[in-house]
Amino acid sequence: MRSILSATAMATAMALTPGLVISGSAHAQQDPLSGTIRTIVVEGNQRIEARTVESYLLLEPGDPFDGERIDLSLKTLFATGLFADVAIDRRGDNLVVRVVENPIINRVIFEGNRSLDDEKLREEIEAAPRGIFTAARVQADVQRILELYRQSGRFSANVEPEYKPLEQNRVDLIFKVTEGPVTGVRSINFIGNEVYSDGRLRSEIVTKQSRLWRFFSSNDNYDPGRLEFDRELLRQFYQNNGYYDFRVVSAVADLTPDREDFYITFTVEEGEQYNFGEIKVETALEKLNAEGLRRAVSIQEGDLYRGDRIEDAIDSLTYAAGIAGYAFVDIRPRIEADPETNEVNVTFAIDEGPRVYIERIDIVGNTRTLDRVIRRELRLSEGDAFNRVLLDRSRNRVRSLGFFEEVEITEEPGSEADRTVVNIDVKEQPTGELSFAAGFSSVDAFLLDASIAERNLRGTGQSISARVSASSRNQFVDFRFTEPRFLDRNLAAGIDIFATRQDFLDLSNFETETIGAGLRLGFPLTERANLGLRYRLQSDEINVDDDQVVINDDDGTFATETIVDDNGTPDDPDDDTTFEQNIPPTVSPLPDGTSRVDVCSPALAPNLRPSLCDSERADIASIIGYTWNWDRRNDPIEPTRGFDMSFSQDVAGLGGDVNYLRTEGSATWYRGLWEGFRFSSRFAAGYIFPFADDDTVRINNRFFRGGSSFRGFDVAGIGPREIDRVFDSDGNEVRLRRGRALGGNAYYQGTFELTVPNYLPEEYGIKTALFTDVGSLGRLEEADIDDPIYFTDSSTGVARDAVRFTEDELTLRASAGLSVFWDSPFGPIRFDFSQILRKEEYDETETFRFSTSTRF
Repeated sequence: MRSILSATAMATAMALTPGLVISGSAHAQQDPLSGTIRTIVVEGNQRIEARTVESYLLLEPGDPFDGERIDLSLKTLFATGLFADVAIDRRGDNLVVRVVENPIINRVIFEGNRSLDDEKLREEIEAAPRGIFTAARVQADVQRILELYRQSGRFSANVEPEYKPLEQNRVDLIFKVTEGPVTGVRSINFIGNEVYSDGRLRSEIVTKQSRLWRFFSSNDNYDPGRLEFDRELLRQFYQNNGYYDFRVVSAVADLTPDREDFYITFTVEEGEQYNFGEIKVETALEKLNAEGLRRAVSIQEGDLYRGDRIEDAIDSLTYAAGIAGYAFVDIRPRIEADPETNEVNVTFAIDEGPRVYIERIDIVGNTRTLDRVIRRELRLSEGDAFNRVLLDRSRNRVRSLGFFEEVEITEEPGSEADRTVVNIDVKEQPTGELSFAAGFSSVDAFLLDASIAERNLRGTGQSISARVSASSRNQFVDFRFTEPRFLDRNLAAGIDIFATRQDFLDLSNFETETIGAGLRLGFPLTERANLGLRYRLQSDEINVDDDQVVINDDDGTFATETIVDDNGTPDDPDDDTTFEQNIPPTVSPLPDGTSRVDVCSPALAPNLRPSLCDSERADIASIIGYTWNWDRRNDPIEPTRGFDMSFSQDVAGLGGDVNYLRTEGSATWYRGLWEGFRFSSRFAAGYIFPFADDDTVRINNRFFRGGSSFRGFDVAGIGPREIDRVFDSDGNEVRLRRGRALGGNAYYQGTFELTVPNYLPEEYGIKTALFTDVGSLGRLEEADIDDPIYFTDSSTGVARDAVRFTEDELTLRASAGLSVFWDSPFGPIRFDFSQILRKEEYDETETFRFSTSTRF
């Protein structure tokens, strides 16, 4: 085992005569400048071929012996790092090159390291198996390892490199580590601070005082590099609170007497607090208007001075100039502080910067996704003029693919001054999923789900999925395939095949079964807008549930259904006709004295048959539609500025049995307020109406609101509903019984949401938001509203007068509360805590909702 003390492999060249470099071991036997080189002889090489050595020389056979060129050849060979020693000599007319090759590293071994594992150390050093062994490189690696230990708070760490020679000029490189104790931070003190306390300033820096509860953190270890970063954080904190003159006089770290910790002391000068004074924008560019650009700057005179607002203003002006056609602008803020008025005047001088072109676009990190899938989302190509706006837009488009966990775009100088290289560094995330899930929610009770999906099939960007799901309310089978570049054009095409069964018996007394298929096409209209076209052909079958009734044993009638036909004049009882509904002969009583009756049976009186029966049939629906989207968000995942809009229409009636026009629209506005606070407001509305031979909209095609779509109200909790009012002998209402929800033909809704920080670790995946939902649902067709039915209600054991009718009020409903979103390992989970602000008495409400779904 041998120690490495220093890099001793040095070339010693001696000039025997002016201009001729010969090794220290060479002795001239003849005039070294005379004659020409007959051959070049390479000696001492083992792995490296003679031709490779000769390729580094600046001389060839037939060239004269030239001392200057021999000297340069000697330096070139050393610069390769392949040789521990090189000597060049003359032997007759032959030029002899003697080399001693550097060994090859067989293994890199770490001994004594406990706090940092081998993998972490290997990432930092350059030495690697099959690499060239040189003492200089080993010493550089030692310094890198020591720096790692200093960053982890171990300042007394020591690293001794050793090597073990092996056969065939190979070595095992061994780093022997003595880690030493962790050097912590015993206290952090501030001198000169009057406005903010020591505790407040400690919260703004990264370095923390060593405490028992910080055993998972390394920020309580002393790190000189981190201390410099803390100085910058303090400067940013003060300047963002108006203290323009603030400066950190010194930051001193003193080792404690026991040499285990450090005392850190910051000496600061706070200065006076400043406000913004005059804000101006100056430009000599023709297409830019200084007054218009000034409106793009959010800073107003009298605002508290904040250094970060100047950076934000530069970004806004750069973006505005880019939109106006200036891809290259140079914006320099001139800052003038007036100590007498405590104001900071800022002038933004805008000039055209030098033109820069994209020499090359390099994509790294896409271990699975094909390059062309990423490049087709870019708004810039190699050879284009560099444009910051288009580059940011390209990053958002690549992020919106959903294939990558991280997307970072950086630039570096190209081969010439007006060239730049764009590097796109992506980190792939899983896009395939095979899941089996079981869950429970207050909406669907139990939930069983099995799905297989791949959003980036073989790295081509194609999407394919198949899913089978079952809950107490919904069961469906679904298959989808999407080709994002159909026929190699900017055209997305897809096919859907589906079969569903929905059970709304507890809400609206009906259930549906649907089977069908559809085709989809989508293409961009502009950079920010796109249009999607679709066609579906499906079969819908609706079954209305039987009603449970009480039988009158005396005369064979419904004890609870004594019908009053008001003949169209409910306010005039003189022309009313009263009759009792007989039980159809096919119905047999149950042991408990009740029976279930098909309310859509022709044997029942027309007044007893609800309008819902018009929907009880099997139909073929041929539906064609489109959706227009306009997206102006600054970020597709977590937007803090901008808006998006959507408008869609579906027409049923191009063949088939159903005729309607369905229209929906929505718009959402986003705004980032402070760090961790993000506000959004969404407005949506929809309307559906029948045409041609249809005078009603089938209940499965109407809108329903409530549950997750309108928090604070149960599923189908708002909108038109069938209700019973029961009265006592004095005409006072004693009971309100809510019946089936009927859905609505029109709705409007506004949702206001404020995302707030919960100060939980980000890796928990928990987000919280305050919300307010407002809106309404209603406007049934006249044929969908049943005539009032007056009857005698005996459900409580006492015969009382009652009336059944339909409520359809398009009045405002409102709720507010807190939503908690948890991206759990089992799938997204959502908790809604709600308080009703405004409702109708027949609405179904709730104060808590728990729902879950699977990733798909």
